[in-house]
Amino acid sequence: MSTLLRKKLLVTGGAGFIGSAVVRYLINENHSVVNVDKLTYAGNLDSLQTVHNSPHYVHKKVDICDPIAIARVFEEYQPDCVMHLAAESHVDRSIIGPSDFIQTNIVGTYVILEAARKYWTSLEGVKHDQFRFHHISTDEVYGDLDGTEDLFTEMTPYSPSSPYSASKASSDHLVRAWGRTYGLPGIISNCSNNYGPHHFPEKLIPHIILNALHGKPLPIYGNGSQIRDWLYVEDHAKALFRVLIDGKVGETYNIGGHNEKTNLEVVETICELLEELAPEKPSGVTNYRDLISFVKDRPGHDVRYAIDASKIQRELGWVPQETFETGLRKTVQWYLDNTEWWERVLSGAYCLEKINEF
Repeated sequence: MSTLLRKKLLVTGGAGFIGSAVVRYLINENHSVVNVDKLTYAGNLDSLQTVHNSPHYVHKKVDICDPIAIARVFEEYQPDCVMHLAAESHVDRSIIGPSDFIQTNIVGTYVILEAARKYWTSLEGVKHDQFRFHHISTDEVYGDLDGTEDLFTEMTPYSPSSPYSASKASSDHLVRAWGRTYGLPGIISNCSNNYGPHHFPEKLIPHIILNALHGKPLPIYGNGSQIRDWLYVEDHAKALFRVLIDGKVGETYNIGGHNEKTNLEVVETICELLEELAPEKPSGVTNYRDLISFVKDRPGHDVRYAIDASKIQRELGWVPQETFETGLRKTVQWYLDNTEWWERVLSGAYCLEKINEF
């Protein structure tokens, strides 16, 4: 496959955090995108303002669990490849209500796989040979690590801990099964924790930034010792396209940021950046760190995730461009500069327009 030729990509979940970064990247690289997103609470078209008027972009408000609608999208737009990102992805929400995770992440993946398989078998020649189904997954399918030196590799056995990670593990297995049974040319990538601009405020980093700016407590589960590998979302978007174009069919690629931090370190670093970038604090706040509050740990909380990303570097030549320090500074500054975006999320105003969005 050549990166020099414009691709028409069907991206599921393209209004979500990672999906919108992928869509922005693809459009800016002069590819065409059909964004299939039914706009759940985490789908935000405000995140696509910079590309939504492009003649190479279209949004279809379609549920990936609707086989008729999905088949219609394939028939109408005839994509060259699929990048499947649509998923319910918040661990806490999966613990409270796992049903949506089973439906979207497992049933939805089955529906999109079947539609892609039927479409692919109808193709001929180069279009058939170059079609790819790239399934974007998470390192949480591996469970957690025992030692401080161990890393998740592409061969690490699956051991999911939450309804969310179990549903993503299931979807990974479906993609591999459709490859082995039907020959569908699939590729899987498993990423570490993403962060960056346009991140939905319920997630750790934006939640801490916005709580601090409002003088609210900065909640940390347990003692904050849980370790995550942090990946800047725009680095991830570039990696995903590299995997799609140059990755080997049937292979898995782990994508990590080489940035292991405890949750407490993350929160403390945000506080330090805010002291510098937002020195005018809310009333009653002397130091942002004073807002840190330790709360009861979540059930089944994994202790440590860490990605071995040597395979994607060795085989595809990808390495992240941002360190945690440079990426987090960009992230904090983005939230300071884009108050309208997150105010519309916090107020719910971004949701009101979804009713009439087609």
